[in-house]
Amino acid sequence: MKVMTHTKIIDYLWLILITLTLFSAYMAERAEPGFVSIAIMAAVLAIKGRIIVDHFMELKDAHPLLRTLMRTYFYVIPAMMILVYLFPEQIAKWTAL
Repeated sequence: MKVMTHTKIIDYLWLILITLTLFSAYMAERAEPGFVSIAIMAAVLAIKGRIIVDHFMELKDAHPLLRTLMRTYFYVIPAMMILVYLFPEQIAKWTAL
């Protein structure tokens, strides 16, 4: 069995990121606004964020607190996207000055 080098893994992850980015652009242009498209875009954001944090920022082996904070960011933001879609009036009220 052939072992993949770190450089080869990074190359594959970069291709995955490019593919997900192109998919996001396609969805933004073609998809009908709705819960399913928002949920898909949120999932893509979470996946891309996790790949970037773990492999390109090299936080996979960082201090657990730092790694957890960065990973949490990429789960909170997609969740907020979904909440804003589901409850736009309530969130607008909460954030109005």
